Amino acid sequence: MTGEQIIFLITAGFTLGSGFMVVTTRNLVHAALWLVSTLFGVAVLYALMNANFIAVVQVVVYIGAIAILFIFAVMLTRKDLRENTPQINKNWWAGALLAALVFAGLVFLLQGWSGFSKTGSALPSDFDAVGMLGEALVSPNAYVLPFEVASVLLLAALVGAVYVAFNKK
Repeated sequence: MTGEQIIFLITAGFTLGSGFMVVTTRNLVHAALWLVSTLFGVAVLYALMNANFIAVVQVVVYIGAIAILFIFAVMLTRKDLRENTPQINKNWWAGALLAALVFAGLVFLLQGWSGFSKTGSALPSDFDAVGMLGEALVSPNAYVLPFEVASVLLLAALVGAVYVAFNKK
């Protein structure tokens, strides 16, 4: 076994364990912190696949923005509910059963797929993935409209979070 495979197995185990803790912990702030560690594990997996740009985007966007926004939202809006209501659903077993069934279905569907044994092809040395992504995001013929719609949606979510968190006197 190579060193890269060992690092992959350790990181995969850490990521799966952190993901399990996200859905089983009773405290929402702790769940958000476990989510941060899960997303960091995914970023390490991207770095192992030599997808450095996507690893950096994972850290900056998901860990640096989305997870922190989630922590702030939990801290601002759920204070009263944390102390007065139970934090776990009584029907948790139904969700666990559904998740196990979906996993079993995916394993059944993918067991005959030949993509697991293939390796990635070598890219040419002049391949510029970041430049192509940048051109696609600002090109009128590509993804500029969805990119701008996503920014407006995030702005609306931010305004909505401020409105919900505002304490009316």
